[in-house]
Amino acid sequence: MNMVEKILARASGRQSVEPGDVVVAEVDLLIMHDLSGWLTSRVFDKQVGGPVRHPERVAMVFDHHYSPPTEDAADMLKANREWARRNGIQLFDCGNGNIHHTVVRRGLVRPGAIVVGSDSHTPVHGALGAFAAALGNDSHAGTVLPYGKAWFRVPETVRVELVGTPPPGTTARDVALWLVGQIGEGGLIYAAVEFAGPYVKELPFWDRWLFPLLCVDLGAKCSFVEPDEVTEEFVRSLPPGAADRPAHSDGGEAARVLRFDVGGVAPQVACPPTVGNLADVSALAGTPVQYAELGGHAGGRLEDFRAAAAVLQGRRVHPDVRFNVVPSSREVFTEAVREGLVLALHEAGATWFPPSTGSNQAYNMGAMAAGESMISTHARNFPGRNGSAEANMYLAAARTVAASAVTGTITDAGELA
Repeated sequence: MNMVEKILARASGRQSVEPGDVVVAEVDLLIMHDLSGWLTSRVFDKQVGGPVRHPERVAMVFDHHYSPPTEDAADMLKANREWARRNGIQLFDCGNGNIHHTVVRRGLVRPGAIVVGSDSHTPVHGALGAFAAALGNDSHAGTVLPYGKAWFRVPETVRVELVGTPPPGTTARDVALWLVGQIGEGGLIYAAVEFAGPYVKELPFWDRWLFPLLCVDLGAKCSFVEPDEVTEEFVRSLPPGAADRPAHSDGGEAARVLRFDVGGVAPQVACPPTVGNLADVSALAGTPVQYAELGGHAGGRLEDFRAAAAVLQGRRVHPDVRFNVVPSSREVFTEAVREGLVLALHEAGATWFPPSTGSNQAYNMGAMAAGESMISTHARNFPGRNGSAEANMYLAAARTVAASAVTGTITDAGELA
């Protein structure tokens, strides 16, 4: 069996499983944010009922309405708090950070675990060697609560092997975006995508994180990087949590193997209307932007702030651009303060926001008017996601976002004089 099959076999009490089997597996962690948690709680209270079987295995993070802008939003958060406390569920209130970064930073996700969440980007936790899958707000997430279990059809595994060394200036975010364009949106329906090969194995943890994040755009069920010494070192940096149960492939074959040479990948931009609409940044050079943002599931990392500070050294944000920087977690903000990145970016003209998911869906910030454009590190760029359906969202790496904030147009950081 491979890693995913071994995790599902363990959690369902089987000696072995194979693709196509349907299993009922013990869930190690169910995660929700404030929006999906509100929907899940309604389903649980009105349609399911009963006590929450393992409240210690459930976490809710307030990361969308992190500063509720309306009375209705405040009422939702109040109801969520009361529901979480009534059921003994772990609650991470406003200001803790993005849902996925917060639960990882608090040690709640471990190698070999089964993680489910009412958020479509839940598969990102495969970066730690977990089996992580998204569940619907109004169906499966609500029924995990009383049983502590979920059912899965064991997926076929597709191994994506990456070789080569990208040119200077091309980052892991660029390569991850490029892969979506190469494989195609919806190109790996219900697959378990393993990211492997020399390029992936040499990446630090938070750069590996960027690959499972995009598996939802490929149509995959889950994705993962098999645990190794990089994973082990990162897990040691986390607070003590549940016992690690890392699973390693023992000869299980992938249904397909896709090989890509990343040696020629240039910095990328995902253009509207979808993540798979990719172009080299040079093809978009000169496109005006009014907003730039570091944040979201793919951004707000310490690595992003370091990259932005390097680009902005000796420069200032363009007067026609609002450059928003959003830490992915309180821990990241603390490190950014210690390294002097907060002051450096502030003095360059950037605006800091609380640890959260940033302008994701524009619940608290980042709403655009018709004809305006934003370039960001976010994970989605659908029309209407951040305000007007006639606004444009471009996705890119932190270097490109920072360079564009300086010039007021989409810019390759390597082209700054």
